[in-house]
Amino acid sequence: MTFRPFAFSFLAAASLATADVTGWLNWRGPNQNGTSDETALPDSWKPGSSSQLWKYDLNGAGAPVIASGRLYVFGYGQYGDDTMQDVQETLLCLDANTGEKIWEKRFSDYISDVVYNRYGIGSPVIDPKTGNVYLQTSNGRCVAFTPDGEPLWEVSLIENLARLTFPNGRTGSPAVFEDLVIFHCVTANWGTTGPARDRFYAFDKLSGKLVWYSTPGIQPVDSSFSMPVFGHLDGQAVFYAGTGCGNVVCINARTGEPVWRFQLSQGGVNSQVLLYGKDKLIALHGKENIDATSKGRLVCLKIPTTYPKEQLVLGKEVELWRNDEHIGFTSSPILVKDRVYTTNFTGELIAVDADSGKTLWQDKQAPDQIHASPLYGDGKIYAPWFEGSFSIAKPSDEKAEVLSHAEIKAADGSGVKCLAAPAIWAGKVYLSTRDGLFCFGKKSNDFPKTDFLADPVTSKEVTQLQIIPAEFAIAPGESQDFEVWGLNTSGQRIKIITEGLSWQKFVPPSAKVKAEVDATLDPKTGTLVAGPDAKISAGALKVTANGLSTTTRGRIHAGPGYTEDFESVPLVMDYEGEKVNFPPLAWLGARVKWHVLEKDGSKVIANRLDNVLFQRTMNFFGDPAMKDYLLEADVMTDGNRRIKSTVGLVNQRYLITLVGNQNILEVSSNHDRLKESIPFPIQANTWYSLKTHVKANADGTGEVRAKAWPKGEAEPDDWTMTVPVKYVHPMGSAGVFAFSPQAQKRVYIDNIKLSKPE
Repeated sequence: MTFRPFAFSFLAAASLATADVTGWLNWRGPNQNGTSDETALPDSWKPGSSSQLWKYDLNGAGAPVIASGRLYVFGYGQYGDDTMQDVQETLLCLDANTGEKIWEKRFSDYISDVVYNRYGIGSPVIDPKTGNVYLQTSNGRCVAFTPDGEPLWEVSLIENLARLTFPNGRTGSPAVFEDLVIFHCVTANWGTTGPARDRFYAFDKLSGKLVWYSTPGIQPVDSSFSMPVFGHLDGQAVFYAGTGCGNVVCINARTGEPVWRFQLSQGGVNSQVLLYGKDKLIALHGKENIDATSKGRLVCLKIPTTYPKEQLVLGKEVELWRNDEHIGFTSSPILVKDRVYTTNFTGELIAVDADSGKTLWQDKQAPDQIHASPLYGDGKIYAPWFEGSFSIAKPSDEKAEVLSHAEIKAADGSGVKCLAAPAIWAGKVYLSTRDGLFCFGKKSNDFPKTDFLADPVTSKEVTQLQIIPAEFAIAPGESQDFEVWGLNTSGQRIKIITEGLSWQKFVPPSAKVKAEVDATLDPKTGTLVAGPDAKISAGALKVTANGLSTTTRGRIHAGPGYTEDFESVPLVMDYEGEKVNFPPLAWLGARVKWHVLEKDGSKVIANRLDNVLFQRTMNFFGDPAMKDYLLEADVMTDGNRRIKSTVGLVNQRYLITLVGNQNILEVSSNHDRLKESIPFPIQANTWYSLKTHVKANADGTGEVRAKAWPKGEAEPDDWTMTVPVKYVHPMGSAGVFAFSPQAQKRVYIDNIKLSKPE
């Protein structure tokens, strides 16, 4: 897998020296349930009043986190002349006491369908050991920084693991556990992870190398941004989370092994789960119930206390109680002793007895609620509301006594949306809104210390192996080395094993495609070397030591010089009356979305129309670090005068397409930020040649170039279309694109060529 380290050795050593990292390190707080142990917190607040310490102008998208006096928050910024190209996502570091900016990192969205200013809900997370900061941006760019803003590493989930994006953003927060940082997303990768599934990916928090990946559920009907909640099960470290397939899952936090799952709903479970005692888990959702026509349910589960030999599928028998009165789509509940507090769609604050599931009271506080979660501290509930208000209430078993209710207005008098949970630190409350980040409370810098204790090592006997990276991707001419860790029975790292290793290429018996990577493997050291002429390919490797073994897998992806006309692919499968075969194994997410077949006397690739979920597909075959390359192909859309599809190429994080229904040649990245087109007559069932290039200038600007003409005619001398870009993407993978509205008309692609400009 390609990731981008940045002078890692020096920076990692510097960050490890950081000591005494305390604060509100993740959006759910130190107790993992939206509660704070601080006292003397404010009883009231009004924007602009004397109770407000400061405000920082930011279109806030996620909840703030705080470590050792520094606050980190994710949002959107307008950097320029008020055009959509001037909008960038931003990670801000502020002084938590004064609101003064310390540093800022900006990110341009790319090749996603995230709608700007809709529902961005990502939040950073802070490592308690190093103070390093981790974030997944709306389109799946995973980034790591030191507390001083020095970059550690970056991974593009879209281009490395075929992460799917969604209009609402739906990114959520990563989670840090021991040596790992864990990200949650839906991917349609390759091989066994080719089918679209809700997955968790754990990266080494210092190097950015993939340690494990986990597929705990079934086919999703939705996405989920539920964050892991950590616990222990029979001597194993585990975490619990909701998924896009409607399950609540339990996963081994050190190895990624799925432990159990429980089907909670028919749609995605976004709210954070609550651990109640040692053997109870409380979960909330707002989608269709699995055994009723109603939507939404709060459930308490009796969870296993014994670690199973294989993943369990829990049934209704584990339900201790259920409450069908409350619908919580994305707002997460909080747990205070034996009371659950949550909000619902209609703007009510609700109290539920955690032992019986009985509703104690409901208090109408706002017109509606989306995403924002309440927070508890010092006997008070702090609740942001979607339409632009903020309440502070003191709960009892009979009611919620409202101490303060503030309307948050923009300059034009409209309500300011609140989509994120507040945070608490040093007697202060921090509220992120679409019109700014507010801080109110006391000016004191005193705050309670938090001890972060690692689990003691249970045994130093190595009983299992773990290869890092767990998945790799290299280009022709590159090599890959691996680390082999010896783990104990609890999955804890004991030592790196370097002696007595035996490596081999490995084809799993269950593999549907029997394939190997086109590279040379040293059987003793495990170094994998791809020659300059290595073919695009994929396969697994196996290492054995002291009677233990484990595997990793990876790809040789395309580089300049790659061509594909599909003529060497044998059409050996029958599918709906056609002879077909699968596309190249190393193409991300392509196996379930494309077929190689015969068309117009030639073998070509065509998108499949058997699943409406894949009516839009984007599939990569190149290195995310590629830049300044030409990508071209012959393309065609099926259809008639009334309906045609869209076909195109992805070059350096720009989408260049022939849009059949509109008869245009179009360049875009995120449609809400960059979208330019010119008229271009497109005949259905007619081949066109499409050629693309992205030029990046030294000052950060650039130009996207596209050229299209009827196949067989002479190539035009000039580019058909050039689009100037203010913040050009400096690199990005090559790929193909198809969009067949309602899965009705195919697109076809042939004669792909990847090369360097002359």
